[in-house]
Formats: sequence, structure tokens, C-alpha cells
Amino acid sequence: MTTDTPARLLTLLSLLQTPREWPGGELADRLGVSRRTVRRDIDRLRELGYPVQATMGADGGYRLVAGKAMPPLVLDDEEAVAIAVGLRAGAGHAVEGVEEASVRALAKLEQVLPARLRHRVSTLQAATTPLTSGDGASIAPETLTVMASCVAGRERLRFAYRAKDGTDSRRLTEPYRLVSTGRRWYLVAYDLDRGDWRTFRVDRVSEPVATGARFAPRELPTGSAAEYLRQSVWGRGRTYAFSVRFALPAEVVGARVPGWLGVPEPLEGGEGGGGCRLRGTVGDPVEWLAVRLAMLGCEFVVESPEELVRGVRELGGRLNRAGGG
Repeated sequence: MTTDTPARLLTLLSLLQTPREWPGGELADRLGVSRRTVRRDIDRLRELGYPVQATMGADGGYRLVAGKAMPPLVLDDEEAVAIAVGLRAGAGHAVEGVEEASVRALAKLEQVLPARLRHRVSTLQAATTPLTSGDGASIAPETLTVMASCVAGRERLRFAYRAKDGTDSRRLTEPYRLVSTGRRWYLVAYDLDRGDWRTFRVDRVSEPVATGARFAPRELPTGSAAEYLRQSVWGRGRTYAFSVRFALPAEVVGARVPGWLGVPEPLEGGEGGGGCRLRGTVGDPVEWLAVRLAMLGCEFVVESPEELVRGVRELGGRLNRAGGG
């Protein structure tokens, strides 16, 4: 019989979080208590915000249902490892849709993982090769989780950084936000040594260390980390708008186009045979955009700019010659 009420409640919660209905008698047997004690424990869980639904019958039954808020979960070892491996794989390759919230979840989970499970997660990830759709460089998940923890805890972060020209430096920062563009992760932070805001490509960061020193958050000039990143990265170089027309429906093209490139819009009035148009602004070379569009695997026509038109023609000719055409 389990006499420790908190331990018994956690065991009961773990049972209820499996997708099935539990008869009261079976729960009593599992916990080694009376059915009356089970009913009292169910009431305690409801008071804590867990939506436990009871059914009428000879034996009665209980199940956990969806409520208005997300209550804390109790995970067994296998479930915790599976979730951590999945979050690590996605976060480490900046897969589109895996934003800062996912990295915060990974940071919280790894913070409480026992050493034996943390070792299993690292071993399993090292033994697998994920096939991802991201175009950016892979990142050590530990780097992201340290950064996310410092952002959430308003804790100063120190790290080594290699600039685009290969120059190495040490940075002491007040991290503000992690931002994913779908291809890469960036850190928006206040650089204490330089006395100004900076953006850092996370794949160029190494040896991140949480210093333990807390700070009061400063006001970002643009108010939005995403807007600051856009101005910081694209403001230093030339950007250009593009327009591409597809013969396929918008939902088909949208499933193939990464979100950071834009959202296809259906053509009105039957223009283009029920196709769609993709518009966006990028700062990448036109050669790169030409290759990325070709990788979508569907027919398209470049409407603008003229540099992209020439880039697609040159790419097509080069590939045709490579194939012996």
C-alpha cells in the first residue's frame, strides 16, 4: 500500500495520462488503496487543475480529458527520452516551424532529466542521422538550450564567436531572443563589450556559458526581435523583391515552399490555369534563389527581377550541358 500521498498522486496521474479509461477497482488495486481513497485522490487532482472525468457504472471509471489549460505532465523514462530526442533533432537543424518555444521546452526538459536519461538521449542522437528540410548548418542542441535558458532567466551569456571573415572573439551579452528563419538560428542580444545590440548566427557560436549574473532587460530599438534581425541582416546588403508564377494550386506549392521564402497566393480569374504566385524579398544571391526554386520540383515562370530571369536561364543551360544536352 502506498502511504505517501504525493507519491501516490503522481502514480495515479501517470496512469490517467495514458489514453484509456480506468475502472475504480483497477486503480485501487494498482495503488494498493481503497476505492474511497481513489475517489479522494481524484478530487485532489481536480483541485490542482487536472480535468478528470468520471463515468457511471457498476465499477465506475476515470479518464483524463482535455481541459482549458495544459496541466503538468508526468512522463516515464521512454517518453522523456523520445520527446528530448525529437526536440533536439528539430532544433539542431532549424527546421521550419520549430521556433523559440520548442527550444524553451527542450531546455526545461533537459534541465530535469536524470543523468542516466541525458546520457541515453545523447547516445541515441549520436547514433542516428536525421533527414531534414532545413538549408542551414546544423547546431549542437546544447548550444540552443543554454541560450534559451539564459533568455528565459535573464542571465548574462558568454560565448566564443567566429565572424564571417573568420575572426574569433569572446562575447559577453545580455541575450534577448532566439529567432529562427527556417534556415538558421540567430541570437539577438546586447553586446556588453561593444555597448550595442548585435545579432549572432548560432551556428558560429561555441562554448556558450551561463554566467549566473542576472540583468534587467533593455528596450530593443525596433521593439521586435524578428524586425531587428531583418534590419540587421538584410540592412547591410542589397535585397531584392521577386515574383514567380506556378501552374499548380497554391496549397500544393505551399507544401513545398519553406515559410521564410513566402506564401503562395492563388491567381484570380483563372489566370495561369488556376495556379498561384509567390512573392517575397530576399538578400541571398540570385543564383541561390534559382537553385532553391528548381529544387521545388514543379514548373514555374520567373516574372521578376530580370537578374533572377537570367540566373534561371544560366542555371538551366548549365544543367542541360551537364546532362549532355
